[in-house]
Amino acid sequence: MKTLDEFRAFYEGELMKDLRALEARRAGICRNLLILFVALALIVLVIGVALGMAGGPAAVFVPAVLSVVIGSLAAAFMTKGYKRDFKLRIIERIIRFVEPQLNYKPTGYIDRETFMMSRIFTTRPNRYKGDDLVSGTVGRTDMKFCELNAVHESGSGKNKHRVTIFKGLFFVADFHKDFRTKTVVLPDTAEKLFGRLGQKLQAMNVFRGSLIKLEDPEFERHFAVYGDDQIESRYILSPGLMERIVQFKVKTDRKIYLSFVASSVFVAVSYTRNLFEPRLFRTLLDFTPMQQYFEDVQLAVGIVDDLNLNTRIWSKE
Repeated sequence: MKTLDEFRAFYEGELMKDLRALEARRAGICRNLLILFVALALIVLVIGVALGMAGGPAAVFVPAVLSVVIGSLAAAFMTKGYKRDFKLRIIERIIRFVEPQLNYKPTGYIDRETFMMSRIFTTRPNRYKGDDLVSGTVGRTDMKFCELNAVHESGSGKNKHRVTIFKGLFFVADFHKDFRTKTVVLPDTAEKLFGRLGQKLQAMNVFRGSLIKLEDPEFERHFAVYGDDQIESRYILSPGLMERIVQFKVKTDRKIYLSFVASSVFVAVSYTRNLFEPRLFRTLLDFTPMQQYFEDVQLAVGIVDDLNLNTRIWSKE
């Protein structure tokens, strides 16, 4: 894996020229947006004074809402090309710097059926979107990852209910082993919150299969494992793999989920922020956000090494 010093040299030698050009565009967009919002505010103020005298304060509501809608649409239009060029000129090159063989599609993402095939999440999202698809081969392992935002909405009007099923990094790789059953590794929130009662709640999770008890207290402190076959789940989750999963959890310091289905391993890492989007109101000439992009790519690509996926312990049947 590349070091931070190597990336800094790449940043200064290869990225800086394009970053300066993009920074000029970013500053111009910010100026134009400021002018637009000031103009809209003045228009609303003038209309509000005129209508307020005739129709009362409620008459100001409609022009205020319209100005917000117009401003939002204009901002999206003004930034669309800038964001696209940033991803192609900066993010793609950071990805290729980390691993030259990888392919990048800024608007691509892993499809909903693959997301559900992982069996990590039992609720099917009816609002599903993603971007920043990265795919290719790392060492001997075929893999892909992207950002996903999976949401389930129900009801309507005041009774509308929205639940975020998952938001973050979703990773799929060939595990080079055909599984007869599924094994799902989830964050162990129940036992942390409720102790022994949490263990009973875990065991009652009928939608996941049987609770698999493993002989690794450190692993079970972080995770709860469910599977259809105790023997196969224990076979997959060897002591070495459990140790590597715990190390990956500690390294990310985030909520992570894994599953082993068919011949693939699925990894979901929760994030609240967007990973590869440019920050419009922050200069591009600061190294800190570039370091963040680099480290996010390293983390995703590094899952192959973190889980030792290039080591062929088994042969596919």
